[in-house]
Amino acid sequence: MSARTLDRPRLALVLAALGFLALFLLLPLVVVFVEALRQGLGAYAAALVDPDALSAIRLTLLVAAISVPVNLVFGVLAAWAIAKFDFPGKSLLITFLDLPFSVSPVVAGLIYVLVFGAQGWLGPWLEAYDIQIVFAVPGIVLATVFVTFPFVARELIPLMLEQGRDDEEAALSLGASGLQTFLRVTLPNVRWGLLYGVLLCNARAMGEFGAVSVVSGHLRGMTNTMPLHVEILYNEYNFVAAFAVASLLACLALLTLVLKTALEARFHNSNRKA
Repeated sequence: MSARTLDRPRLALVLAALGFLALFLLLPLVVVFVEALRQGLGAYAAALVDPDALSAIRLTLLVAAISVPVNLVFGVLAAWAIAKFDFPGKSLLITFLDLPFSVSPVVAGLIYVLVFGAQGWLGPWLEAYDIQIVFAVPGIVLATVFVTFPFVARELIPLMLEQGRDDEEAALSLGASGLQTFLRVTLPNVRWGLLYGVLLCNARAMGEFGAVSVVSGHLRGMTNTMPLHVEILYNEYNFVAAFAVASLLACLALLTLVLKTALEARFHNSNRKA
């Protein structure tokens, strides 16, 4: 059998993969920008500077700015505990980390409504102290934190397990404290994986729809994030404005992809040098 014959199946697989990507990823992305610019740059810019759109953009960035650092701290500590220590309940903690992957975001949002809503378990107590969680920014943050908290930990756990405990044990034997070991040994060893996890967490936080849709109340100009604002505009047949805001989300996704590729390259280069 000739080499050319052997290459045909491989070529067919490559072409099939490229065709799939073009049909289901590239084409929708092109459609978003084409529809957003259908009426020209003036209409496109007007849709982005609309007060409701600006409010949605600010809220999306605010939610990401809160949820990502929270998940950063939790993810690092959870990964550190799981990879470097043995303790009772370790398997249960690993199971809980995967909970947002197995539970629908809509169900997660509904849980927060049942707990913090007016008719929920804590609703009367919150109402008595004039504290509003659901249909307000705190509820959106809680829902976003829930759906994004596995990303940092799940990125760091395999990396820390692969590195083992030798470096930490050596630092401790030389007189370093636990905090010094963590800051000067553990964190520098996982810095690229940590940045990668934060990047994925931020991308999910800005694009989350299901859980946020349930707890937001869809209050225009107040509790609508960018994905929710796109839905409202589309349902109102304001297609140009909807696709304009969607294109901004697409640009953020493309930026995430570029940064992800760059981080992966730096990570592999650092591993080769090590």
